[in-house]
Amino acid sequence: MSEAQSSLQWVQLGERREPAGFLKVRCRQYRYPDGKEDDWDILVGGRTVAIVALTDDDQAVLVRQFRPGPGKELLELPGGLVEPEESVEAAALWQLLEETGYQADSVEVVMQTYLAAYATHVRHAVVARGCRRVAEPNPGGAEFVEPVTLPVSEFVQHVLTGQMTDVDMALAGLVAAGFLKPTR
Repeated sequence: MSEAQSSLQWVQLGERREPAGFLKVRCRQYRYPDGKEDDWDILVGGRTVAIVALTDDDQAVLVRQFRPGPGKELLELPGGLVEPEESVEAAALWQLLEETGYQADSVEVVMQTYLAAYATHVRHAVVARGCRRVAEPNPGGAEFVEPVTLPVSEFVQHVLTGQMTDVDMALAGLVAAGFLKPTR
């Protein structure tokens, strides 16, 4: 199915200068070491999880979904928000099942990082092993996703194209799972 024909494609109806409220931006004032003061916009958010989901036969489980920033469908890692009282591992298991219908035998948090220098979001990379399809995906709200599996070798090539939003999370998972080796 081509991108134009895809059932996941969103249609942009317009664009406004003011935010819709989905993302929270705050202005922080700082005094620099030289005494000057300035304002900084900060993207405020909580914890998220991105899952490198692997089957026993070396397939990676991804989701095809439209991403409004790039304005196109991307093959992405399953994942999402971690609720305030929820563990990262529990969120990973839930997000994986909800978005893909896959269940994992084990999950391991392999990295934590900030979204960006101007954001409070803390992101977690998780490797899920022994993944197997147990249900139909059941995404909620504004999530329109299609589960996709790729052989790990193709997944590595996909990650290296940069055509996904969590490249750093994917690389961390691939290193932790032993599919990529750091060079020195």
